[in-house]
Amino acid sequence: MSSTLQEGQTNQVELAITGMTCASCAARIEKRLNKLSGVTASVNYATEKAKVSFGAEVSPEQLVEQVAEAGYAAELPSSSADEPQSTESGADDETRAARQRLIVSAVLSVPVIVLAMVPAFQFDYWQWISLVLAAPVVVWAGLPFHRAAWVNLKHGAATMDTLISMGTIAALLWSMYALLFGSAGIPGMTHPFEFSIERMAGDGNIYLEVAAGVITFILAGRYFEVRSKRRAGSALRALLELGAKDVAVLRDGKEERIPTDQLAVGDRFVVRPGEKIATDGEVVEGGSAVDASMLTGESVPVEVSPGDAVTGGTVNVGGRLVVRATRVGADTQLAQMAKLVEDAQNGKAAIQRLADRVSGVFVPIVIALAVGTLAFWLGSGGTTGAAFTAAVAVLIIACPCALGLATPTALMVGTGRGAQLGILIKGPEVLESTRRIDTVVLDKTGTVTTGKMSLVEVHTADGVAEDELVRLAGALEAASEHPIAQAIAVGAAERVGALPEVDGFENVAGLGVQGQVDGHAVLVGRTALLAEWSQRLPESLATAKAAAEARGQTAVAVGWDGAARGVLVVADTVKASSTEAIRQLRGLGLTPMLLTGDNEAVARSIAGEVGIDEVIAEVLPKDKADVVARLQSEGKVVAMVGDGVNDAAALAQADLGLAMGTGTDVAIEASDLTLVRGDLTVAADAIRLSRRTLGTIKGNLFWAFAYNTSALPLAAAGLLNPMLAGAAMALSSVFVVSNSLRLRRFK
Repeated sequence: MSSTLQEGQTNQVELAITGMTCASCAARIEKRLNKLSGVTASVNYATEKAKVSFGAEVSPEQLVEQVAEAGYAAELPSSSADEPQSTESGADDETRAARQRLIVSAVLSVPVIVLAMVPAFQFDYWQWISLVLAAPVVVWAGLPFHRAAWVNLKHGAATMDTLISMGTIAALLWSMYALLFGSAGIPGMTHPFEFSIERMAGDGNIYLEVAAGVITFILAGRYFEVRSKRRAGSALRALLELGAKDVAVLRDGKEERIPTDQLAVGDRFVVRPGEKIATDGEVVEGGSAVDASMLTGESVPVEVSPGDAVTGGTVNVGGRLVVRATRVGADTQLAQMAKLVEDAQNGKAAIQRLADRVSGVFVPIVIALAVGTLAFWLGSGGTTGAAFTAAVAVLIIACPCALGLATPTALMVGTGRGAQLGILIKGPEVLESTRRIDTVVLDKTGTVTTGKMSLVEVHTADGVAEDELVRLAGALEAASEHPIAQAIAVGAAERVGALPEVDGFENVAGLGVQGQVDGHAVLVGRTALLAEWSQRLPESLATAKAAAEARGQTAVAVGWDGAARGVLVVADTVKASSTEAIRQLRGLGLTPMLLTGDNEAVARSIAGEVGIDEVIAEVLPKDKADVVARLQSEGKVVAMVGDGVNDAAALAQADLGLAMGTGTDVAIEASDLTLVRGDLTVAADAIRLSRRTLGTIKGNLFWAFAYNTSALPLAAAGLLNPMLAGAAMALSSVFVVSNSLRLRRFK
């Protein structure tokens, strides 16, 4: 971040932006920053961050100043060690402030609305009590809207905030005028419960319930929005927490446990079975199998021996390893993946809120109508009081209370119904994405397949019973902790029941296992292990083994008492629901594609089984996001379904990320939708429900405006009484809520 860069060099910084209320704010900041010489900026409204590249002639402090001059605030990043905590506490503060504002506003507003709408409660001086209660709501609780409206006004723009601010301030000021200088403040004044349409002296009417009610309802909507954004940054924290916390490092021949962040390149450390490998390194002693599925998507554990590279965060499932650290800290593969996720999240297009887009057109029309109404009344010889009454009534009735409910109610009902069906929706911007999706990219391991090795085929030599082969091999493999051995043991137990005891069990490094079962000397493993005991596979077994391996499956040879007896085939199996899920996704007009780090043969075999035509195989974890980006550059709108750490960056890069709930926390945090059950058919349900919820929100927004707009001619004609204003507000709100509740019937 130093400003002492050499000429021609560029540096990058990520600014945390505060004060944005809509996507037009982000566009305004971006435009301002890009005016600086040598600066390229991208501002994301959803993550509230600006990613800026700049040259030697510009300092980071100048960038912050430019943002401030645009009417917003920016902060330079703190040290990496403190950043997750500060991000989290900042999000907590914002959520707490929104909740506090909403609670105070609701407590003060409810009595105001009840007093205004129920004449029986209108005691002497009730109108003054209403003013005392409503004024803090409009001035203090509504401050974020007024501040945003002022910033927008300075830039000649209008958003939903402008409409809320204008309408509520107009309602408050007019009510104060009517109370202080009109007839509304006299003792015994009531709002009669009648919907008469007649011209009246406006100074006898107060609109405090409209001002307080609008702000409370819209604060409720903002609170739910802030709460959903609270999760931003969780994916990165979850990724960084995946690594080992401490490590047994070798110093002077002795083991010493130290925090992982104290490891240096060249240090040797010990990894026991079941432990995570602390950092990227090279094996110098021992042999084992390493489960790297969370990083690579490969369902088969990788055998490692001295000289082989291993990755931090993967799990040692076999023997004891001594590893020499080759990369630490920000250089490790895990840290690089965290960076990929962050970049993908920042690169996401900011979804403009629909209400803001509509407000951008609606607000200028309302202002023009209010000014036109004032001019008409004054020009046609009406009194100044009548002219201002009509103009203010236009502003008040145009302020749509239901707008504040349109998105949060549909979202609450939609997400509630989704939770019942095993679908977790992150926020409103997710719904916008589902409408345009045309391509769905599916990870293989753990998404289309179970992600667990299973015994799928048994081939026997002549005269050997299948059950005998499975029983003896399964008994021997049950004594090993290797995942392939465990798959055979579990498959054997399911086929033949209880397995016999093993004597003299021995693990032959890199080859397999051997031991005594029921008086037989049994060997299970590679053909090289059997060859050491002069046991050659007959042609039929060699052919079966070659065919399985050509399909990308793992074939294990079994022999006992001096002869090869059979071959067991182990593979990752397709989920029972996957074929039906692909059919449903096609039914939604989507093109399914399989994306995997596994080899081409395995991928083609799985794709053919479930009905997927397009396959992209042997993709490195860091390249998955690039594949999604390439599809997007070709004009496709991409949904990505995955479950592993290796999918996190691609899930964040995709227009819509769907994570299997059975997968890693990192994938779940980086996604937009989580499928709790880990059943791929739920992906189709999730897209259907999201599209239905989005349709409901759009319907709500239409009626929120329509009810209020229908009363605009009455306001302009000076025929609007407080009851009609209150009724329009109440009716639009009731309609929006009842329309949203229809989502509970989604199946």
